[in-house]
Amino acid sequence: MAGYPAIAAMSDAVLGLLRTAAIGGEFEAVGFAHYGSASFQTPMSLGLSLYLYRISVSSTRNLRWRVAADGTRYKPPIPLDAHFLLTAWAEDPIMQQRLLGFAIRTLEDTPILPAGVLNQHAPEADIFRPEETVELVFEAISVQDASYIWEVAPSKEQPSATYVARMIELDSTVALDPMTPVEYRELDIATAVDG
Repeated sequence: MAGYPAIAAMSDAVLGLLRTAAIGGEFEAVGFAHYGSASFQTPMSLGLSLYLYRISVSSTRNLRWRVAADGTRYKPPIPLDAHFLLTAWAEDPIMQQRLLGFAIRTLEDTPILPAGVLNQHAPEADIFRPEETVELVFEAISVQDASYIWEVAPSKEQPSATYVARMIELDSTVALDPMTPVEYRELDIATAVDG
């Protein structure tokens, strides 16, 4: 059951995927960090940051309710899309570009995050059910939208890529009223009124 920790678990999984891909290579010693808006004021000197800047409801909104093993029905999950900024930090511009290229290639090689990857880096081991996945898609945004994102650190704009993690389903813990079978129908005939 992907409950409220699912957004954070997805973010941890993205950074964990990059961190794992860097082992034994050129970028093994770089930093990997989640960023909030305040983090841009004193950024790392070498590494990759993940900044979640927007959550939206997925266009696939009509999901069915969840049925537990005991037959209890729960309200339908809310499907979310998480939009984030992946930024390369380095003093040398060529190193920034290499680091960003590494990150983009790694994420493009693993566009679907299965439950095993999503749960691997989270504090709880079972946030996502075995059949759940999250899709990572490179998201092209306008220059204007990019400038809005960078307003948190106008003097420190860096080479970055924007991604969207699609279909993070937050399950409800609110049970629906049990449906009772229809016992009988009562029909009534209405009379027309002339006016």
